Amino acid sequence: MRGVWGEVWGLVLPGSCAGCGEGRMALCGRCAAALDGRGVGRVRPRPEPVGLPVVHAAAVYGGAVRGVLLEHKERGALGLVRPLGAALAAAVRAGGERGAVALVPMPSARRAVRARGHDPTLRITRAAAGALRRSGVPARVLAVLRQRRTPVDQAGLDARERLANVAGALEVVEGGAGLLAEVGRIVLVDDLMTTGASLAEAARAVRAALPCGTRSITLTGSTPSDGEKAARIALHGAVIAASPDSFEINRN
Repeated sequence: MRGVWGEVWGLVLPGSCAGCGEGRMALCGRCAAALDGRGVGRVRPRPEPVGLPVVHAAAVYGGAVRGVLLEHKERGALGLVRPLGAALAAAVRAGGERGAVALVPMPSARRAVRARGHDPTLRITRAAAGALRRSGVPARVLAVLRQRRTPVDQAGLDARERLANVAGALEVVEGGAGLLAEVGRIVLVDDLMTTGASLAEAARAVRAALPCGTRSITLTGSTPSDGEKAARIALHGAVIAASPDSFEINRN
C-alpha cells in the first residue's frame, strides 16, 4: 500500500526532481538525459567473478542516476519506472542479436518487497519489456528465479565475501526450466551491478536448470548459425547502472 499511495501522492502533488532535487517535477530534462541510454556500454567488474555473462549497463552509477534509482526503489516513486525501464531496455539492446528475448529479473527477498510495498526490479523489468516491444523487439518477462536461502546484507562486503554470500542462493522455480528452454535469448536483468556476484549466481542457477542437451553460451558479439541456434541459448546480462571503472571504455 505504501507504494500505491506514493504513486497517487506523486500525481496529486509532484515533488522535486528525483535526480537533482530541483524544480517541481518527478524528473527534470537534464537528469532524464542521464538515463537516455546514450552512455550504454559493456561493464566488467574487477575482479570479474567466474561465470559472469557479458553485461551491458545504460549509465554510470552516481549523481542523478543514483538518486533516481533510490527514489524509485526505497521511496516508492513509481512514476519513475518508465524512464528506468527505457534505460534498462537500452542495455538489453546493446547486447546484440536480434529476435525474441526473455528478461529474467533478479529476485527480491519477500521481506524487502513487504517493507517497500513493491518489487522494484520486477516493475522495472516489465517496463523494459514494454519499451522493447514498442520498438519492435518481441520481449517477455520470465520471473523464474527465486531465493532458496536469504543471503546477508551485501553492504560492507568485499567482492570475495559477496561471492561467498550468494553462492548457491538462487534456483529456478518449478516449471521455469521449460520456459527458459523455449527461448533463444535470455537476459538476466537488475537495477545495479557492483561486484557482479549476484548476476554470476543467477547465471549459474539458469545454466543448472537448462535441460540436458541444451548448451548456454555467453554472447561475445558473434551470431550463431541456424544449426547452432537449435542447440544454444544465448545468455547475458543488462543493468541500469554500474560503477564508472567497470565500463570497458574507462579501463586501461
